[in-house]
Amino acid sequence: MARTVKSKSKFTKKTYLDWFETMYRIRMFEQRAGMLYKKQKIRGFCHLYIGQEAVAAGITSATRQDDPIITAYREHGNALAKGLTSKECMAELYGKSTGCTKGKGGSMHFFSKEKSFMGGHGIVGAQIPMGAGIAFAEKYNETDRVCITMFGDGAARQGALHEAFNMAMTWKLPVVFICENNFYAMGTSVKRTSNVEDIYKLGLGYEMPCEQVDGMRCESVHQAVKKAVDRARKGEGPTFLEIRTYRYKGHSMSDPAKYRTKEELQDYKDKDPLTIIQQTMLADKMATESQIQKIKDRIDLEIDEAVQFAEDSPYLDASEMFTDIYLQEDYPFLE
Repeated sequence: MARTVKSKSKFTKKTYLDWFETMYRIRMFEQRAGMLYKKQKIRGFCHLYIGQEAVAAGITSATRQDDPIITAYREHGNALAKGLTSKECMAELYGKSTGCTKGKGGSMHFFSKEKSFMGGHGIVGAQIPMGAGIAFAEKYNETDRVCITMFGDGAARQGALHEAFNMAMTWKLPVVFICENNFYAMGTSVKRTSNVEDIYKLGLGYEMPCEQVDGMRCESVHQAVKKAVDRARKGEGPTFLEIRTYRYKGHSMSDPAKYRTKEELQDYKDKDPLTIIQQTMLADKMATESQIQKIKDRIDLEIDEAVQFAEDSPYLDASEMFTDIYLQEDYPFLE
């Protein structure tokens, strides 16, 4: 049973409706992706974001559209929250030419320059120094944009994190480092990989402002990210947030997740972010059950249309195999 919510929130009705729509879109997209993977419509690796939707929604509401975001391979939710369409994301999972990277990236490598989504990255932790680099470019070019750099609890063990933290603090880069701590790096718990279970404390060694955040609530995520982004925009440098969340599915589609108990999983499902936000909207009279159902029906149709779009789209022509890889003028032999 999900916990009953009684709330009088300081956030607006529009904010809650936006959060709910974002989270429901992510949940339905990911559930459909999981079904299609089992039917072998989607191949390769596929890491679902189910359970972590409040993190993506809270980050999006606390940042600007032109603030770049870079993350790891569990990225579908972040991409959708950033504004990539369900159609182009589903087509990318299918490996079709209408996908957000022409079907070349697949599940782990969504990208959109127009939406300032700087990609999912398959090399564990590689995006952490890349995010610091993007922030350096923003500072060098004298913009007021802030780079949101996301990674998982497993990637927090990479040495590149410490190099990036050190440089970001030394140069006061406009970056917010976010660890989505879902407590399991693939199948290994945080407790088994580090003496430091409170991951946010890793920032203390660099005198970086850091905080632990409830990732099952949009409100908590928004408030923490907004504070960090405002600080970075004022030129005061980076912040490190450990956002504690939980994935309901395995690490990837091939993972049966037998390393955790049914009781642990159920405890987090009782705090399901989608259920909680729906209860909050009803309790505060921001929406009726009928209005919420209309949103669900619209998004359900959107996902159906996205699947059909992916099914009907063509694969990329073989002649484009080497495009988007090298600068053509530097490699004339590819012409």
